[in-house]
Amino acid sequence: MAEHRRSPNQSAEMAADERGRLGRRRVLGYLIAAPTLAVGVTWIANSNDPQTADAAVPTLPQPEQIFDLGDLQNLAAAPTSGLISVQLRTDGTAYFAVPRAEVGQGMTTAIAMMVAEELDLPMDKVSIGLADARPELLMNQLTGGSNSMRSMFLPVRTAAAIARQRLVETAAAQWGTPASNLTTRDGVVSGPTGRTATYGSLAEAAATSTTITVSAELKSRSEFTVLGRPHNRVDAVDIVTGRKQFGMDRQVPNAKPTMVARPPTINGTVKSINNLAAVRAMPGITDVVAISHGVAIRGDTFGQCIDAIQVVDATWGPGTVDNESDATVLAKLRAAQLPMAVPPLLSNTIDAEFVFAFASNSPLEPDCAIADVRPDSAEIWASLKVPIVAQEDIAKQLGLPIHAVKVHVNQAGGSFGRHLFHDVAAEAAEISQKMGKPVKLSWSRTDNFRQGRTHPMCTSRVRVNYLAGNVLSYEQRHTSVQTDFGHGLGEMITSTAAHLPVAGNLSFAETIFTLSQSSPYNFGVTTQLLNEIPLKFNTGSMRNIYSPNVVCAEELVVDRLAAKLGQDPVRFRRNFLRDKRLLAALNKAAEVGEWGKAMPKGMAQGVGLHAEYRGAVAALVEIDCRPETVNRPIPDGVSGPRVTKALIVVDPGFCINPRGLEAQMIGGLQDAIALALTSSLHIKDGIPLEGSWDNYFYTRQWNTPRDVQVLIMPNTSDSPSGAGELAVAPAFAAVACAYARATGTMPTYFPINHGKLGFEPHPLEPSTPQSPTDGLDHTF
Repeated sequence: MAEHRRSPNQSAEMAADERGRLGRRRVLGYLIAAPTLAVGVTWIANSNDPQTADAAVPTLPQPEQIFDLGDLQNLAAAPTSGLISVQLRTDGTAYFAVPRAEVGQGMTTAIAMMVAEELDLPMDKVSIGLADARPELLMNQLTGGSNSMRSMFLPVRTAAAIARQRLVETAAAQWGTPASNLTTRDGVVSGPTGRTATYGSLAEAAATSTTITVSAELKSRSEFTVLGRPHNRVDAVDIVTGRKQFGMDRQVPNAKPTMVARPPTINGTVKSINNLAAVRAMPGITDVVAISHGVAIRGDTFGQCIDAIQVVDATWGPGTVDNESDATVLAKLRAAQLPMAVPPLLSNTIDAEFVFAFASNSPLEPDCAIADVRPDSAEIWASLKVPIVAQEDIAKQLGLPIHAVKVHVNQAGGSFGRHLFHDVAAEAAEISQKMGKPVKLSWSRTDNFRQGRTHPMCTSRVRVNYLAGNVLSYEQRHTSVQTDFGHGLGEMITSTAAHLPVAGNLSFAETIFTLSQSSPYNFGVTTQLLNEIPLKFNTGSMRNIYSPNVVCAEELVVDRLAAKLGQDPVRFRRNFLRDKRLLAALNKAAEVGEWGKAMPKGMAQGVGLHAEYRGAVAALVEIDCRPETVNRPIPDGVSGPRVTKALIVVDPGFCINPRGLEAQMIGGLQDAIALALTSSLHIKDGIPLEGSWDNYFYTRQWNTPRDVQVLIMPNTSDSPSGAGELAVAPAFAAVACAYARATGTMPTYFPINHGKLGFEPHPLEPSTPQSPTDGLDHTF
């Protein structure tokens, strides 16, 4: 038999291919007809399948591990990726209107880094904007599912690389020298004789009058000078100096402050305004009209609008969930739980049920939108993660053709998934049309919490069968109040499908659940199933969608299973993990976090693991459940346990910006602490009792750890994973597991302090309380 030997270079190249790495690669794109250089792209999907480990009773790969939600989003975006372009300007700057929403996650910084890297352009010469609604992009204008970096990494770099090559070729043609003799650096093309040309001087000559297909080479990772290195946010200075423009800062001529007096139930309606003339006569008030779910009031100032809300006398129609409470919803969830398939026959069994309360999607910036509706056109300004659906829905609502409705995407102060829905923009459009004037609508904090979007209440039942040191089966039945996926994948086709009667939303939800959930363990026959109950709360996908609840339940059972088998929780996970990247993160967390160290009674460590979005995270936390901590006094609040130390170890595939990734992990940790310990909505008579951030206990200074560390593992891929939501689920699980070990009792209802209200609820009417004038008297 002939022997075939690889050359050293061939071996290295094949090894790189086997690791799923790209190295240098040739990519295709377009030169777009434009006055100055404009470059569009094609798009090629890329993902790395997780590696598996041996086990006595192995678990077959689950759908999420083969093809996940991000892969679906990438493929959906592919057909229109050529319509996204990088533009070179005559002043030497590059501009990219990204078809995603910036809501504080640092996405614009990462995109600027991609452009700067492949263009060899300084970061301060790259400008990133947010694209208006572009219906022609179809499914390519959705921000969600931790997909922005995964979906944009290759297309943006491709466009920038082609632009750089085109500039070099233009200079080479002008100078009569081969392009291979030229180099680029800091926005300048240089030749071997010392001749130079700025990008700006070449931008017009490099443009084309017809759109043509071209190709270029991307840089290899070893050539990066921007990507993979820490960078501050491009908007950091503007944020800390107050110059950054959020949605509420937008000024449109004659768009006066507008607010809404709302009914005392979710989605209630207006039957009549009983003192319309009196409200219209109040100081500064210009207009008062009834709308679908309230009484809209336009005035010279927001303060005058709030004053008017105090006196509105309306007769309200019913809402959609008027008789529901925590207890009634929980009873309906339990009645809808799907049965387990594997009976506890010849093995040992663990059965557990976990309950997760409603949680608010309210962002830090109040919901706001500006609308200027004319008889034959409309213009909208709002923070929108799905602007195409917003444009289509608002056009239909106003009775206008889609092209007559222009929708601008504002940067926002947070989202938590709230801006997947455009109800605020649609309400502003309704008000403007009825008043015949432009309006600047702001929801109050109370509106946000009581009438805004919520992460639905849910239960997660788990059954594990184990025998002779092995796990034979793992079953999880997740039952939830219906999560509204009416935004679809960003365009009207899937949005409409999600609204189909009977099974439309459930089918869509099942798809999202299946493509986002999987167990990382070799637990034999593994099934994770979703069922929903169609209660008409205003729900939505909060950060990390299903994973925080699903993973928390699983990791708590893993700890119990480890105890049943007489194993340390970390050792047990090492024995059963089938994802080597997750195992490496766990080992690093155990080492750096000093797993197993002695701690005082009432304090303990906890660990949580999760792999999603093609990334892997291990979280290790320490919690203090001692009486002196749990019972410390907090004004108008419930103190409870405190996480004192946290370590997040993350493998993001390829890390675009270590500083930005660290911030994302810390943000996910804060979400996790809130969901585990403090933040939830209490539903009574069809509406949340919480009416402000004062009532809703997101993680505060008094319950966040003083010691937080984020470790980023060495790159395992040339492609980034999703990161924006990646830390929430494992950190939530780690906090829950730490609490169980510190108290000796496994928690089953979250957040742990949900049973203690800790505040006096605002009245349901007026829907927005009067603005306080004694704020300094309540500081602490």
